[in-house]
Amino acid sequence: MKCILFNLSALCIGFLAFSQHTNDHKALKSNTMNAVAHKNPKALFDPTPFAFSHSTTPEGEGKYVFISGQSGGEGLKHSLSKDFRTQVRVALKNLETVLADYGLQTKDVLKITILIVNHDQEKLKIWTEEMHTAWKNHEFPASTLIPVPKLALDDMQIEVEAIAFMKK
Repeated sequence: MKCILFNLSALCIGFLAFSQHTNDHKALKSNTMNAVAHKNPKALFDPTPFAFSHSTTPEGEGKYVFISGQSGGEGLKHSLSKDFRTQVRVALKNLETVLADYGLQTKDVLKITILIVNHDQEKLKIWTEEMHTAWKNHEFPASTLIPVPKLALDDMQIEVEAIAFMKK
């Protein structure tokens, strides 16, 4: 009888330890969800309507992921639409594809640099609208937009590079 009680007690303690470990793992996993802090000082204008933050910083231990400029080229053949909005959407989708390969999302991006060919206010409006769609939480990365006369390929209208943070 003592042997059965001892084994039953050991089983219960083991189960409790396992369930605690599982809960700790869930807590640890939930702590990795917000690896980026966004700062927009009250002394400066609110940049969120324009789809960027004044600054971002990683929280906790981890590593940086540097993502090369993603164009609006679709698929393995890198087909480029003549439509600027389509290229913006595809460039952001391509960025999300690279992020996903690391288990990351747009919320993990600290900084983006956008290169736009023949930049004007209409293209800025399109870019901003598409950023609001891609960054669903509206906690935007720090951002720099650089107007350029030309990119690597003749029909490229946009290129987006990023620095993301992957928390341990």
